[in-house]
Amino acid sequence: MTRQMTGAKMVVEALKEQGVEVVFGYPGGAVLPIYDEIFQQNAIRHILVRHEQGAVHAAEGYARSTGKPGVVLVTSGPGATNAVTGLVDALMDSIPLVVLTGQVPTFMIGSDAFQEADTVGITRPCTKMNWLVKDTDRLSGTIHEAFHIATNGRPGPVLIDIPKDVQFATGGYTEKPKARVAHYQPRVKGDPEMIERLVEAMETAERPVFYTGGGVINSGPKASVLLRELVEATGFPITSTLMGLGAYPASGDKWLGMLGMHGLYEANLAMHGCDLMINVGARFDDRITGRIADFSPGSRKAHIDIDPSSINKVIHADFPIIGDVAHVLEDMLRMWKARGRKTNSAALKQWWERIDTWRKVDCLRYKNSEATIKPQYAVQRLEALTRGRDRYICTEVGQHQMWAAQFLGFEDPNRWMTSGGLGTMGYGTPASIGVQVAHPDALVINVAGEASWLMNMQEMGTAVQYRLPVKQFILNNERLGMVRQWQELLHGERYSHSWSEALPDFVKLAEAFGCKGILCTDPKDLDDAIMEMLDYDGPVIFDCLVEKHENCFPMIPSGKAHNEMLLGDAETQGVIDAEGGVLV
Repeated sequence: MTRQMTGAKMVVEALKEQGVEVVFGYPGGAVLPIYDEIFQQNAIRHILVRHEQGAVHAAEGYARSTGKPGVVLVTSGPGATNAVTGLVDALMDSIPLVVLTGQVPTFMIGSDAFQEADTVGITRPCTKMNWLVKDTDRLSGTIHEAFHIATNGRPGPVLIDIPKDVQFATGGYTEKPKARVAHYQPRVKGDPEMIERLVEAMETAERPVFYTGGGVINSGPKASVLLRELVEATGFPITSTLMGLGAYPASGDKWLGMLGMHGLYEANLAMHGCDLMINVGARFDDRITGRIADFSPGSRKAHIDIDPSSINKVIHADFPIIGDVAHVLEDMLRMWKARGRKTNSAALKQWWERIDTWRKVDCLRYKNSEATIKPQYAVQRLEALTRGRDRYICTEVGQHQMWAAQFLGFEDPNRWMTSGGLGTMGYGTPASIGVQVAHPDALVINVAGEASWLMNMQEMGTAVQYRLPVKQFILNNERLGMVRQWQELLHGERYSHSWSEALPDFVKLAEAFGCKGILCTDPKDLDDAIMEMLDYDGPVIFDCLVEKHENCFPMIPSGKAHNEMLLGDAETQGVIDAEGGVLV
């Protein structure tokens, strides 16, 4: 017999059956029946955020750090529309989320009822899939289907809009095994003939490079293990996008650092000068490619991705391989070993010698100061004092984000949470809360800029309420740092509205929230202040006053090629050689 229950109870039962432990949400009239069911059980923990955008970002942090789907529950109208930014952020960065929204009763839809919005229409381009459920009998099956779609193939956010009368009504509950999922079964095994062609190209390549992205991490821990084995076995250099940091250890000797607009000199020039580029789980984002016409000229390009729509979307692939990264890497390794583990060792040795000359440029070099805290120095000290700890790093968006990516080393996947594709200011604070909920005993630090941090600072109330000891490490330059940098370099130093003249006292703000506030203005006090932050057993807002006009380098100006980098303090007077990028 099919179990009969209300729609609201179905929601809770389906979440339990899916193994959900935490829901991030904010109640309202259109979801009160579901909240009533949440009140009557103890299996699922609910985290009350202070804003619906914060709920989605917190769920993203939870998902990114665990590999499990994040779950969000918000009300109709403004509850749903406030969640839109987080939905697009998760869609761009391939983060699995299941978002449940309330809706006005079915008979009132279309009448401009109180807190009514066309949630499905609004979120259709913001989600991987969405549903408006008007029949209680279909609700539980739809929830199970939603989890399947969010987590299979290229992960992403899904949304279920649930009218209030559907929550009150009684219907038959569909168990998870009986849910409709057969219609969506993404291909996970790559074409063996194309994989063999790629392996043949790897055997003869003179200047190969692995270009990896968030798809490696999304594929699960096995993918990172296989990637590391393949890199070490072949001896090929490896670089990564912002979203892929940690898939290969930063301490590895084949690691070139992050590539892209603010990537390392050696990584970008290796991409520019390679003859075989092996893209593993990245999507050729414009922050990576620069000017497409001059992107890695003369190289053959392989693209491994589970999303068929990503193949040939931006860059033509000579070796297109549709499949899950872990499956494809496993087949590549097996095939490469079976064929004798061959590489063009003589050419590869020369390639590494060339890369080592680029490394000597020391592109992250900067002029330190004894009078003012340089932001690079602040991040370096944070790295040194937290290395070896059970550490998770989140960021906001801006210069501080790039410095964190450049100077913090990630040895494992799922330790780095940042907004990549959408570049969402206000992401880091709620994301750090989601990470801390998932890993209560870990050290969770949000590297922030003061402008970005202020966008969702209200979530510190959530941190205090749930005793989440998140550390907010604010590099405060009293400027919209990246905007100011672009205005200096690209807009004739016309600083149009790139700073605020009314910043709060962050220490007093911390005290108002009920957490600890720390102010540091002197480089010689920085280590002690960071240790004070780390030793405190509750949430901390650390206000680190840094150099106001420091620029983030290297930088590829928008629309330029990889070998047209600005190198800042590391640059010498000269030009960049067009063939290999060597400074002469």
